[in-house]
Amino acid sequence: MNNENNSTSHEMSFWGHLEVLRGVLWRIVATTAIIAIGLFIGMHWIFDNIILAPCNSDFPLYQFFDFILSNTIGETSEPFQVTLINIKLASQFYIHISTSCWLALSLAFPFIVYQLWGFISPGLYENEKRGIKSAFFFGNIMFYLGIAIGYLLVFPLTLRFLADYQLSTTIPNTISLDSYMDNFFIITLMMGVVFELPLLAWLLGKMGFLTREFFSTYRRHAIVVLLILAAMITPTGDPFTLSAVFFPIYLLWELSSRLVPKTSVS
Repeated sequence: MNNENNSTSHEMSFWGHLEVLRGVLWRIVATTAIIAIGLFIGMHWIFDNIILAPCNSDFPLYQFFDFILSNTIGETSEPFQVTLINIKLASQFYIHISTSCWLALSLAFPFIVYQLWGFISPGLYENEKRGIKSAFFFGNIMFYLGIAIGYLLVFPLTLRFLADYQLSTTIPNTISLDSYMDNFFIITLMMGVVFELPLLAWLLGKMGFLTREFFSTYRRHAIVVLLILAAMITPTGDPFTLSAVFFPIYLLWELSSRLVPKTSVS
């Protein structure tokens, strides 16, 4: 049966493949657009309660730090508050639209991957499909886990450090909405992409391009590269924030080494 499906897939004309691909793309665009419209309508609530939440002292991470401080040295940190300003006439409108689109793409990520897989899978044999369902589930979990860590840990640490940092006391920090949103999206989405490292390693190992010996041989080199990557994700100079990004990424490296075979597949 599978051979018949593959034969049908291979015999389909170029225009037939193009017609199927057009249907896939149409479903992806339509679904993402519907989600984006819903997010656009509810964006005021999303901004006030989610996106701008790290600007206030009642953010969960800040409260956790205060809890640790109060139970160790009997003190709490100073109240933290970031007030954003808009310096471009159309920024708030454009950010309203762009944020709706970015969030829609993030939420539609599993559907997009599923649709693309549905287009590719008919041309594959059964042994080539093996493990893909597990990889699909694992990849989605890791993507959203990365975004969650970026939002709950990495971005708040970066924001708090940069918002309080002053080259001189005579220079107050006035943070623009554009700057805030640029850092917000770069950090959260980058963490989501970085957390796909184990899945990428598994796929490369399955194809025979990557073995466990690679991770053992280049572990020292990887530490340097991952430190640079962590520094790029968090443009701060404090070692605490850098460590908060580096160690999760390094754990991903070690997890990736366990997901590949010890020797290449012949």
